[in-house]
Amino acid sequence: MLKTATILAFFSLLFFSNIAKAQLLQSANAYVGGAYADSVDVVNRETFRGWDASFEDMPLHRRPYLGFVLDGSGIYRKGINQYTAVLGPRVSKNYGKWRIFADVMAGGQQTRSSGNIFRAVAEDGGIGVDRKLPFKHFSWRLQFDYVHTHFLSANQNDFRGSTGLVWRF
Repeated sequence: MLKTATILAFFSLLFFSNIAKAQLLQSANAYVGGAYADSVDVVNRETFRGWDASFEDMPLHRRPYLGFVLDGSGIYRKGINQYTAVLGPRVSKNYGKWRIFADVMAGGQQTRSSGNIFRAVAEDGGIGVDRKLPFKHFSWRLQFDYVHTHFLSANQNDFRGSTGLVWRF
């Protein structure tokens, strides 16, 4: 009986391993960091501090340089809170311990100012670099983004820089 169960388990692992392998994330990373932003609209130029976080999945085995990113950020200034969530593709290239990348994403932005809430479509373009750390599966990221929105009959141009820790799995 034990021998039959062992043989059945062996053949199950042998024949169904590809199906089980497809269920796993092939390579992905999660990033959390601090952010500094400079926002320019028609009249005002303001600086903000806050956070930036993203999740990147690279599901295509034959194209390991292509990933898909979900990025969220919150930047704050006295009386103003601004949240952005965007999604899009990212291309990257590895050079030893360095990884450079560029992305183009779209999503939404919500700004709360003086009790008023404004929502707009956001377009985000960014570049960055990751440096592998001596700790297994960790990198340090430096990232710069340009976020464009249009609401209240005016364009808003936000420039955001962020840095923080990347966990690769």
